Amino acid sequence: MDAPSIGKIILINGASSSGKSTLCRALQAELDLPFWHYSIDHFRNTGVLPMERIDRGDFAWADLREAFFEGFHRCLPALAAAGNNLVVEHIVETRAWMSRLVRLLAAFDVFYVGVQCPLADLLAREQLRGDRRPGEARNDHATVHTFGVYDLEVDSTRPLEVNVDGVLAAWRSRARPSAFERMLAAESGPARAGTH
Repeated sequence: MDAPSIGKIILINGASSSGKSTLCRALQAELDLPFWHYSIDHFRNTGVLPMERIDRGDFAWADLREAFFEGFHRCLPALAAAGNNLVVEHIVETRAWMSRLVRLLAAFDVFYVGVQCPLADLLAREQLRGDRRPGEARNDHATVHTFGVYDLEVDSTRPLEVNVDGVLAAWRSRARPSAFERMLAAESGPARAGTH
């Protein structure tokens, strides 16, 4: 049996309630290749996590959180290496997470998209949703776009079809080095210099 081709990754980063899920679903419906839509919410909403027991206080989420996100991050290269194309939605919360993702995904074709949304819109969406802790969107807005560079940024207050068309066009015409390749080179530069 032939080895599977390596999957491609479109990584969508943005604050809670910025419209990442909507964009990912729309991209999945339009991309020329089959893509998995992969996110933290899929774990939380389908019973993978013991959410009832976490909510009840049997388990402390603070004790589980670090291993959960480490596992989520490690799943990405495993799935892509098996030949699966991924459109991933994420909230990159820390510089350490960004660095970890850059290194874990160094062997893959990653197209990194930032979803921008004004704070007032985020807060209104968060309140309308009712399934997020108040303040998540505000906290994310302050940090989520500060840890890296993007191949493309979109404004989620624009019509969805405009953003989908923009992402598809930019992804199809993507050039090297990618944002992830540039971030990896920036991280590796000082280390290489220190070996001389």
